[in-house]
Order: sequence, then structure tokens, then C-alpha cells
Amino acid sequence: MTDLFSRPLSVISVGAAMFAEDIATQGAPVTHLEWSPPGGGRPDIVAALTTLSQPDIAARIEAANAEALERIIGSQPVLVGFAPALEVVPGMTKTTILHAGPPIEYERMAGAMKGAVTGALVFEGLAADIEEADVVARSGTITFSPCHEHDCVGSMAGVTSASMFMHIVENRPYGNRAFTNLSEQLAKILRMGANDQSVIDRLIWMRDVLGPILREAMISAKEIDLRMMLAQALHMGDEAHNRNNAGTALLIQALTPHILNSSFSTKDQQDVFNFVLSSEYFSGPTWMAASKAALDSAKGIKDSTVVVAMCRNGVDFGIRVAGTGDQWFIGPAQFVEGPLFAGFTVADKGLDIGDSAITETYGIGGFAMACAPAIVPLVGGTVSEAIEYSRSMMQITTATNPNLTIPILGFRGVATGIDVRKVEETGVLPVINTAIAHKEAGIGMIGAGLTHPPLEAFHEATLALAASF
Repeated sequence: MTDLFSRPLSVISVGAAMFAEDIATQGAPVTHLEWSPPGGGRPDIVAALTTLSQPDIAARIEAANAEALERIIGSQPVLVGFAPALEVVPGMTKTTILHAGPPIEYERMAGAMKGAVTGALVFEGLAADIEEADVVARSGTITFSPCHEHDCVGSMAGVTSASMFMHIVENRPYGNRAFTNLSEQLAKILRMGANDQSVIDRLIWMRDVLGPILREAMISAKEIDLRMMLAQALHMGDEAHNRNNAGTALLIQALTPHILNSSFSTKDQQDVFNFVLSSEYFSGPTWMAASKAALDSAKGIKDSTVVVAMCRNGVDFGIRVAGTGDQWFIGPAQFVEGPLFAGFTVADKGLDIGDSAITETYGIGGFAMACAPAIVPLVGGTVSEAIEYSRSMMQITTATNPNLTIPILGFRGVATGIDVRKVEETGVLPVINTAIAHKEAGIGMIGAGLTHPPLEAFHEATLALAASF
């Protein structure tokens, strides 16, 4: 024992970081191993995990997860058109407003979502102004429903109304379709909660000019292979959630000859190109719809523990799991940590919001930040941390996707197929990079950063999965 304390120590600290910090303060080398009990130590979650680990049940789960991953990885999302939501979205009516995240009533909505809802009602002619729109929204005459329950996804507030033009993405091997509306490009936009006349005027132009031009262009183009284009964008420096410079260049390149051959005036065509030039986010929704199409192909595979949706409405964070179909598992939405635009403080931040975490669910976005070191100034952190996020997500996924690879990691596929059990067992939560909307309606985007789902949502899913066996 005396000899032990006379030699230099090299310490491994497991669990609480404070022990490692104390040792480091005393000048001793220490390696901290982050660890927490499975399920956060909750007896009911530990019991559920024990049920799921029984050999016969585990074998059923592995078979189901293999099928889910085969469908997700084998999916080939193809852009086949653009059309107004009323024409193509299942269940859409003139008085339906779709929103991001799990179900929520208007009275509980976050400020950004209320701002987007009231702006959409004015845009649709269902209210004369924002004040009247608030009355209409509370009247019971409007149907509010999550985008995910209509084969859709929506950025940030995700508010989608009947006249808005939608991407139509078809998953060729499996035949399912997914939809999302068009990017408004700028920071002061409806999806961020802004709703003044400039926002409404832009939506009108998108309905009357941008959408119809894109529809005519796609009639000419017939289809665009999004999986191939996405793979190329990742190799060019995108992560396809918040950095879309390459994806937007590739998408508009594919559309340009068909836009130029459209029946619209040169002025209208120039306006479309200038609009795309205003922001690289033009292709952001495209990758969301592609991700949704791929993941929906695995929905409903009995016994699977693979997550097929993560989304948030600014109040609640919801996930869906392949083996439990359309059931929602919900926890509290989190704050997003990252740089804010000049003039804003942490007191201005709204909680995490949007369906765009469908990209991380698929394996891109925060899971593919190693592809996009240039995203660091937007969301915070360092390049080495961005690379480590892509590595660490392997701990909670079931496979890698060979169709979407990361050059700096030796062209390893992106981590794909979040497994509820692995999240519970490791305590590692999926990483999401995302924009930050102001907590009040009418203002818009104020920054960007990183966040994680609440563990509570995974706890709910774990209990439901265990109860299903």
C-alpha cells in the first residue's frame, strides 16, 4: 500500500464529473468515463429493459430491427413534383393547419407557432389581420394537426396551410410518399413565427409564382434522385440540416434548364433564381421530405425498437418508434445552446421547435456534422467536437448507411437507426443541430445551436415496448 502511494497515479474516474475535476485540480492525470445507470436508474425502466433483453424477445427485436434498417437504408426518395397542399396532402382541408411536433392545442402553442398560425390564417384569407386570426384560431373552426400525421414534415413551427406548395417525394422501392412546404429562405419568415405584411406578401408570391414555376419545371424534369444528390452534398461539405450550400446548388442546377424552358416570363424566372440566391436553405426542406419518406417505410414493423420520428412543437418533444406505429412518446422540449444574433439574449430564446430533427433520425444533420466543419460558427463548438458527434452517435444506432458516407471518417456510412434500448442503456442522447426562434410571435430566427431530446420520451417508449411483449 505504501508503495502504491509513492508512485505516480493514472486515474480513471467513472460517473460524476466532479470526482475527475477534483483529481485534476490536485495535478494527477485523470481520464473521465461518462456513465450513468441504464434507464437513469429508474426501477421501472430497468425492469422494462430486462424484459426486452430476454433471449426470445431480444431475438424478435433484432429480426424486426434488421427489417426496419433494410427498408430505411434501401429507400430511394425521388422528387416527383410540387403542388398545393390541398391537392396532395392526405386529410388536408381549407380550414386545416398542420404544425410541427406532436399534437398540441392552439392555447398551449409556443409564441413562434402561434405567430405562424395567425400569419397562415391571414395568408389563406381566413382572417383579415393578425388580431382577427387569433380569434379565429381559438374559435374551434380550425383543425390543428401534426404534420407527421399527414405524411408531412415542417421546418421550425412547421405551419402548413391549404394553398402552400409542397414537395412531393416518392420512395420508389416501397411506394410511400412524403411532403413538405417550400423554404421561405430569410430569417424573418413564417416558420420562425414572423407574420407581418412582408411575410404574407412573400407567401403570396411563393403561391402564385415560385410554386407554379417549380411544378412546371418538375413536370418537365419528371424526377430527381434525392438519395444520390444527398450523398453528393455530404461529400461537398453539407450535413443537410442547417448547412445546405452544396445541396441547394445541386438542386437548383438540376431544376434550372426546366425553369428556363417553362412558360413563365423572364422576370418571374429571374425572381426565382434571385430568391434561391438569397439563402442556401432552399434545399433544406427537400432533405427533410426525403428523410421522412425513408423512415416512414419502416413504420409499423412489429417488435422494432428503431426510432422513425423525432419532432418538437416548442412545448413538447415527441418521438415515434417503428414497433409502436403512430403512438407518440412525449417529454418536455429543451433549450437550444448556441450563438445568438446580435441584439438578442438567452432571455429571448424559445424552446426547441420543428420537424427538422427528422434529418437526425435518418442519420444526417447533427449525426453528419463531421461532413460539415464549416457549420461550427453557426451552431457553436469546435471542428473536433463536430467530428466526435458523428462518431458518438454510433453508440445508439443499429447500423451505418452505406449510401450516405462521411469522407473524413474513411467514408464510413452515417449512423442510422436510433435504437430506444441503446439510448436507455448508454444514457447517450441523439444530437440535433437547429435554429433558434424567438419566444414571442412576430420576430423570427435569433440564432442556432445544438440540443438533445428529453430522456422522458425514450422512457415512455421503453415502457410501451416492454408492455407489448
